Amino acid sequence: MSERRDAAPRSADPPVSIVEDGRPGEPTVVYDDEERPARRLTGPVERGVAVVAFAVAVLVLWQVFRPLAQGSQFYLIIFLAGVLPLVFLSYRSGIPLPARLRRAKDADRAGDLPTPVDWALAAVTLAVCLYPVLPFASGGYDAFLDRQALLDPADIAMGGVLLLLVVEACRRTTGWVLPAVCLAFLAYGYYGGLLPQTWTIAHAGLDFSQIVDALYNSGSGFYGTPLDVAASYVVLFTIYGAVLDLSGAGRFFVDLSVAAFRRSRSAAGRTAVASGFLLGTVSGSGTATAVSVGAVTWPILRRAGYPAEQAGGMLAAAGVGAILSPPTLGAAAFIVAEYLEVSYLTVLGWAMIPTVLYYLGILLAVEIDARRFRVRPVDVAVDSPWRLLARFGYHFSSLAAIVVLLAVGVSATKAVVYATVLAFALSFLDRRGRLTPRRLFEALSAGVRGVLPVAAVCAAAGVITAVTTKTGLGAQLASLLVRTAESLADNRTAVLALTVVFAAVALSLLGLAVPVTASFIIGWVIIGPALLTLGVPGPAAAMFVFYYSVLSEVTPPTALAAVGASAVTGGRLVPTMWQALKYALPAFLVPITFVLTGPGEYLLGRGPVWGVVWTTAVACLAVAALAIATGGWVLGLGPAAVPERTVTAVAGLLLLYLHPVTITAGCALLAAALVAVRLRRPPLGKEST
Repeated sequence: MSERRDAAPRSADPPVSIVEDGRPGEPTVVYDDEERPARRLTGPVERGVAVVAFAVAVLVLWQVFRPLAQGSQFYLIIFLAGVLPLVFLSYRSGIPLPARLRRAKDADRAGDLPTPVDWALAAVTLAVCLYPVLPFASGGYDAFLDRQALLDPADIAMGGVLLLLVVEACRRTTGWVLPAVCLAFLAYGYYGGLLPQTWTIAHAGLDFSQIVDALYNSGSGFYGTPLDVAASYVVLFTIYGAVLDLSGAGRFFVDLSVAAFRRSRSAAGRTAVASGFLLGTVSGSGTATAVSVGAVTWPILRRAGYPAEQAGGMLAAAGVGAILSPPTLGAAAFIVAEYLEVSYLTVLGWAMIPTVLYYLGILLAVEIDARRFRVRPVDVAVDSPWRLLARFGYHFSSLAAIVVLLAVGVSATKAVVYATVLAFALSFLDRRGRLTPRRLFEALSAGVRGVLPVAAVCAAAGVITAVTTKTGLGAQLASLLVRTAESLADNRTAVLALTVVFAAVALSLLGLAVPVTASFIIGWVIIGPALLTLGVPGPAAAMFVFYYSVLSEVTPPTALAAVGASAVTGGRLVPTMWQALKYALPAFLVPITFVLTGPGEYLLGRGPVWGVVWTTAVACLAVAALAIATGGWVLGLGPAAVPERTVTAVAGLLLLYLHPVTITAGCALLAAALVAVRLRRPPLGKEST
């Protein structure tokens, strides 16, 4: 029999207290959505990396108010030259070292320092990144641009080396899959001319110099939209998150969540969900949020009676909400704004109702599990929520400032910088969180170091977008997807439904292999055109791709958020993944509503007020029906058997179609299931205690 971690009598458990300067059970390894764990640098190397990261932060902030005169691509070249070498110093290669180098590395047990190979790669990376702007190397930036489509042999050599380094940096931060995808696209671009010309995806073929030119000397390769978003938006939000966290906001958000729900039976679960939402507004990182919240709330969940796998699934689902929660959505949301040429505030507006539906599903699942597992209230030693709000409520000010500034027309970049300054100023209201010059240096450095894996992914994604643009692959695959659906059905609605299902499956599988940002980029260039061809509005198509890219974080067998949560709870990994999927399941179906029917777009806040209201109400009812189906319990009535759960699942699907006929049928089925549960419930006085 496997040993239970909570086998001791819980009546002897002491009250849980929220400490001021530490989190009980904090794991030694922190995961992030786009990355594998980084090195723990120490000594002069750590200080050197911190100084370079701080310099990059200064450059990023300078670019917001005094953009470099040479233009955006020049800035991206400098930015990549600053961050890409740091990847080789901050992330392990994961490849066994030769014995001589391994002995040299083992000589220093105190730290995890870069190897000579890492230093060499960092130096070469710096050289090839700066090559286009160095007068003595390439003739200067203007001369380099003038050679577009007519690159010198030296240009081609430097571009080829940078291509290899970008792929290696991506491998170090994300694993082998995304680099393999990039290499597959490169092979398609180079050998595509050898394919039979009768094939849809055949093209004339590109030689190596054309590929390097598209990557190294154009706006669609390494220096395309993905890296532009990382260097212009994402890094500013990671800096803001680091400043806000070091000022004590993270601790306050968790304490407030604990205090707000401490008196209810399902307080432990509600605390985990609320903490995930509040911390998510700062981090925008699903896995990191799950780990941070779990470090504090897992002791509470354990004492309340949650099994480790159940608690881990709850933490993973709540953490992934961080990528969906305004005002700091994941990096892919900024790419949505860039691709559709809308403001970031507009994307935030589109995300509001889906975020409510996502957390509604999780909260209903929490309430159901609290009854299924007969969890108990936990005595938590923490101040009252009103006292916490009175003392530390100012931490919400900078979050509100972002929304207000965006609403009055301030650009997203300036809005987040102003919010960062406000968070810095307010940090002096709490002695523990004051951002002294040294701590401010740490925050700015940590913000840039937090964007390293995103920058590597975005640079690698430039390979995919460049090849897709040069060969027309996106339009060809989109046409193939639509024709496949048309071969199975004649009705336009059926064709759209089949295309949506194919797209959802493809995005879910894609998300298993690559990070969220890369998953969105690949999905948008391939699946986005197919949806647009069938008349789906751009915002609905983009948000559909965005949500399915995000939800890969809780999809087995990878489910990075569940991996991080299971590391905290000690639960079995695969069951934790399935529990996370159960909590997030309604969210997998809601995005289909965006694109399947006209009223589905109302869930993005696009349409008349009454349309937004009634579609939101019906979607909430559908989420409740799906929660009953996955949880097997009706709040206020009791357990639901398999027949009732099946009926509520069908009812939820019908309700999500948002057509009067299907809504009526869904409501009728849901009512019938509830009546059946009520009739099955034993009379009062005969229920088991």
